[in-house]
Amino acid sequence: MTRDHEGRRRHLIARAAGSTALTTSLVAGVIVGVGGGGAGLARTAYSQARAGAAAPGSRMALMRAAAREFGVPVRLLLAISYNQTRWERQGDAPSVDGGYGLMDLTARTFPAVDGRGDPARPAPRNVTLARTHYTLDEAAQLLHVSAMTLKTDERQNIRGAAALLARYARKLDGGVLPASLGGWYGAVAEYSSAANAESARSFADDVFSTLRRGASLTTTDGQVLDLPPAPGVNPDRAQVSSLGLQPARVAAASTSVDCPSAISCTFVPAAYAQDDPSDPANYGNYDTAGRPDQMLTPAGQTASMKIKYIIIHDTEGSYDSTISTFQNPASYVSANYVIRSSDGAVTEMVRPQNVSWGAGDWYVNMHAINIENEGFAAQGGTWYTEAMYSSDAALVRYLAARYGIPLNRAHILGHEDVPGPTNYWTSVQHWDPGPFWNWNHFMALVHGVSDSAEQASGGSVSRGTHHLVTIDPTFSSNEPTVTDCSGASCVTLPKQPANFVYLRTGPGSSYPLIGDPALHPDGSNGTTADSDWGDKATIGETFVYAGQSGNWTAIWFSGRKAWFHNPSGTGQKALYRSGEVITPKAGLTSIPVYGAAYPESSAYPSAVPVKQVVKLAYTIPAGQAYPVIGTVPTDYYYAATINSSLTDDHTVILGTTAYDQISFNHRKFFVQANNVTVKSLS
Repeated sequence: MTRDHEGRRRHLIARAAGSTALTTSLVAGVIVGVGGGGAGLARTAYSQARAGAAAPGSRMALMRAAAREFGVPVRLLLAISYNQTRWERQGDAPSVDGGYGLMDLTARTFPAVDGRGDPARPAPRNVTLARTHYTLDEAAQLLHVSAMTLKTDERQNIRGAAALLARYARKLDGGVLPASLGGWYGAVAEYSSAANAESARSFADDVFSTLRRGASLTTTDGQVLDLPPAPGVNPDRAQVSSLGLQPARVAAASTSVDCPSAISCTFVPAAYAQDDPSDPANYGNYDTAGRPDQMLTPAGQTASMKIKYIIIHDTEGSYDSTISTFQNPASYVSANYVIRSSDGAVTEMVRPQNVSWGAGDWYVNMHAINIENEGFAAQGGTWYTEAMYSSDAALVRYLAARYGIPLNRAHILGHEDVPGPTNYWTSVQHWDPGPFWNWNHFMALVHGVSDSAEQASGGSVSRGTHHLVTIDPTFSSNEPTVTDCSGASCVTLPKQPANFVYLRTGPGSSYPLIGDPALHPDGSNGTTADSDWGDKATIGETFVYAGQSGNWTAIWFSGRKAWFHNPSGTGQKALYRSGEVITPKAGLTSIPVYGAAYPESSAYPSAVPVKQVVKLAYTIPAGQAYPVIGTVPTDYYYAATINSSLTDDHTVILGTTAYDQISFNHRKFFVQANNVTVKSLS
C-alpha cells in the first residue's frame, strides 16, 4: 500500500534531483540538505534529524518516564508501540488508519489512499474513518499541546498514549488504576478506538500476546529496546463489554476461507456499503464481480475477466489497524488478503472473485488479487519475517494454481511494478513492498526450491549470444546506499540487503542516476531515495541488453540506455537469457506507452462513459527493444454504483484493439500491438 503524501514526495524528489551538489552527496550516502522523496523518515541519525527526538538509546528512557508520570506499566507502552510501529516511526506521514508517531495516535481526518485507481472516480483526498474517538485529538487536549507536536515529537507522542491509557483505565475501574497488568485489557481495547467490539478485542489480544512472548530489538537508528516476556499475564477480557461497542459485521463461524489448508486463515469481510445514503456511487471498499467467467457484457452475454496478477503490498500500518480500516467503507481501500508479520496469520477480506481496491490502477485491479503484508516499506527488514514469506508463498501458489497465473515476476508483482493510468497517477503510484523485500527468497519459496537454485534459474552467467538481461544480485550481499525522506529531512538508512541495482546515465559511478520522466518531469536526475523507483532495477526483472563498457552493462530502460555495475565473478549482478521482445514497427520513429489497456471508444454503449487510454510521458524510440510479457485483454469493468442502479452497470466492456504488456522500467506498461513488431532474441 505504502501511504505517502504524494505532492510532498514529488516536491522532495524534484528538490533532490534539481541540485547537482545534493544529488552527488545523496549518491555518496552523505546528507547535506533536503532532498529525495518518499514515505517515512530514515533511521540513521534519525533522532538528530527532527525536533523533539531522543538521542540514540533514550527511547526506552522516554517510555519509562511516561510510564512513571501517568502510572502506566512500561510493558504496556512498549507492547502497543511494538505492535504498531516496531518502536520507530516515520515523521508526520499517517499509517493506514491515520495514526501518527511511535504510538500510532489516530487523527480524525488524514490524506486518503486511492486504491481503486479510476481517474474518472477518484477517492477523496482526505478521509474520516468512523471511530469511537480519535486518540491524536484527545491526547492533544489532555496534554495541552498541538496535534502536530504529537505527530513529530517522540516524548510527547509517548506521553499522549500513556495519559490516554491511564484515563481509560480509571474510567473502567472506578477512578483507580488497575493493580495488575491483566487489568489494563479494557484500556488497551479502548485505545484502539475501534468502532466495534470484535476489532477492539483483536487489538487488545495482539498486544497481550506480545506481552506474553516479549520482544527485543535494536531499531535501525541504533536504539536498543527490550520487553521481557510476561507468560503468566491474565487479561480481563470481560472489560470490553463495558465499552458499549457495537458488534461488527462478521462472517459466521462456519464461513469457509479461500486459502490453502496449510496456513492459518480467517475470513473477515471488508466493508461494502454506501458512505452517502443519497448517492449509490459513493461507496467502499471493493466491487462485487464474478471473476473470471461469470461476468456479463452490456448485451447480456457471458464474459471472462481473467485474473492475471497477484500483487504483493505492505500495509504501512499494523495488522489490526489494516483490517479495521478495510472494514470501514469511508477508507476507499481494500485487499483480498492481509498477512501478519509475527506468525504469518492470514485474514481474507475480499473474495478473489471480487475486485479489491489496492493497486491504484483500475485496469490492473480488474485482473489482480491483492495481498497486503503487515509492515512499513522503509523498515522492511524488521517486518518481513520468514513466517510472512512462507504464508505469502503458500497463498500465491494456491491462487496461481486455481486461476492459472504463471509463477513468474511478470505476473507475481509488487505494487511497485504496477503502472498508473495517467502521468499523474504513475508519479504517485506506491512503491511497496519496497527495496528490502527479498524477491529471490520469496520466489524460491513459491517455486519450492532453494534460494541458490532460484537465483540460478535467472539465466546463464555468460552472455554469449543471449540478449536479455535478468537482474540477479545476491540479496544478502547487495547493500546499496538508500535514503529515506519525510517532511524536510532526508537521512541515510543503515547498510542492509536490498533487492535492486542503481541505473546511471553512463558506464561509471560518476554518472548521475537516471531520472524518470513521470517522477522528474523537469528532466532532473534520479536520487537514492527509497521511493524514487525510476532509477532502480529489481531482482527478477528482465530487460534487453544494450551494451557493455568494462564492468558496466547497459539495458534499454524507460526509453533510454541505462547502465548498472555488473562485474564478472562473485560480484556479478545479472544473468542472461533469450526471449521475445517488442520493437517499434519499421517506419515509426517512436511509439507511445500506456498505463492501461481499455477498449477503443466505439466499443462502449451509449450509457457507459468512455474510458480513455492516455498516452503517457514515456515513448519507445526506434531501435530500442523491451521484453514482451504477452497480449492482454482489452476490457473495462463498468462498476459505477453499489446497487447497479445505472444502465449497463456492473458489466464488462470488451474491445478489439490489441495491447501487449512489456517490462519497460521499474513497472509494467502497455503498447498497442499494431505499433510493434514481436521477435525472438537468442
